[in-house]
Amino acid sequence: MVGFSTDAQASVIAILPEILMVVLAIVVLVLDLVWPRERRRELGYVAGFGLLALAALLWLLDLSPTGGLSDQLLLGGMVRHDDLSQIFRVMVILAGALSCLISMGVPSIRAKGDYYAILIISVIGASLMSAAADLIMIFLAMETTSISLYMLAGYLRNDERSTEAGLKYFLFGAFTSAISLYGLSLVYGFTGETNIYRLGRVLATTDLTEASVAIALGLMIVGFAFKISAVPFHFWTPDVYEGAPTPITALLSTASKAAAFGLLLRVLLAVFPPSSLVAALDNVRDYSDLWVQLAVVLSVLTMTLGNVLALVQTNIKRLLAYSSIAQAGYALMGVAAIATVTSGDGAAAVAYYMFMYVLTNTLAFGVVIIFANTTGSEAIGDFAGLSRRSPLLALAMTLALLSLAGVPPAAGFIGKFLLFRAAVDADLSWLALVGVINVIIGLYYYLTIVKVMYVDRSPDDGEPIPVSLPYGWALGISAAGVLLLGTFLVTPFIEWANRAADALYVLL
Repeated sequence: MVGFSTDAQASVIAILPEILMVVLAIVVLVLDLVWPRERRRELGYVAGFGLLALAALLWLLDLSPTGGLSDQLLLGGMVRHDDLSQIFRVMVILAGALSCLISMGVPSIRAKGDYYAILIISVIGASLMSAAADLIMIFLAMETTSISLYMLAGYLRNDERSTEAGLKYFLFGAFTSAISLYGLSLVYGFTGETNIYRLGRVLATTDLTEASVAIALGLMIVGFAFKISAVPFHFWTPDVYEGAPTPITALLSTASKAAAFGLLLRVLLAVFPPSSLVAALDNVRDYSDLWVQLAVVLSVLTMTLGNVLALVQTNIKRLLAYSSIAQAGYALMGVAAIATVTSGDGAAAVAYYMFMYVLTNTLAFGVVIIFANTTGSEAIGDFAGLSRRSPLLALAMTLALLSLAGVPPAAGFIGKFLLFRAAVDADLSWLALVGVINVIIGLYYYLTIVKVMYVDRSPDDGEPIPVSLPYGWALGISAAGVLLLGTFLVTPFIEWANRAADALYVLL
């Protein structure tokens, strides 16, 4: 059972990752002031390895469901300390660390202490999103992440594409945030509660019309759909991904999206729980069908539109943007399954899939940055002959593309298998079939890039592409993670994801 704790020590431990990240951001800013200009290029190491150490600490932390700190609502019910928050926190902090390392290869930002500090703040917001259990904390965490990313997307003030990306992201984000806030205020007005678990209990026993609940749910979902780039709130994604600094594109497509999925799982089950999870209450109203149907529709539209539009792209960052939209559609299959698969298969599949996706997308964007820095091009056709110019880069990109496509032994195969199995177990076999068809569509454009790298010829075939040490670290960690998650670490990671899912189903 979830309990409210007033233990100050437990509360501090619950937000210790965020406290340490605040300290890290301050350290980066201080070093930016005291270090000489030529040494400031090492700020990325401080930020990146600092976040990596924190992610490793969280990973090694024992938060089993029977532990003393698990399944507790702390800080007055503002955050929940459980395995679900842990696994998504590790994801977003790891994404932030890798983004810091690949930022060191971009001359215009690699020695900017304020850039790394803002990046760390965006990770703090995403981390709080993963553990938020109160409407106020949800909104504050989402806005902390969003405002930081608005600044980072438009960080290159002398670059027209970057400033355009920052402005577009800000305008669309502000609009969707206002709509989502209105939905949160409606739910609060219906119940008089801000804690999502108390709120869900009141909502399940309050006599409300289904239309009013559907309106509140729809407005709330707008903010989440924007964060995960779900159709029809995907329209900002290609332009922002193309125009933003590529390390920030990597962060946008991983940390922000992973945290949003973790929060979405928690909010849907807590605020609109299936009747089977609140059977002890009298006169229970079950609104779960509303969000299950909505998740199914969003899943089909998102994966289909993302894959179809990716087929005609010629810019690698825009292609990966539409690929990111399609990947969100696959993950929404697991969201749709969580109301009917009481074993937690759907939630566990989403957790595993997003962990895989963080590593895979970071690997792909890391290769894109190295290639663009050397050639000045992001056109897919210019990747011709990459296998001869840099065999390791071509291999890394191939691994990332195969993982996104769902081809073994890359981790994407296991992730898609878990999502499809969850959909079938939830009596959504037709949705799994739509997913398989979309995987086939995606396989075409992913393999097209592989063909360009290994088969097509280029006038620069003999010119090598150098890889700096920070990129070696970032690409090595990402590539190893993608391979290990698809092979030797499958069982322990699935067990971790299952523990996270079990914690999600402990509601009242």
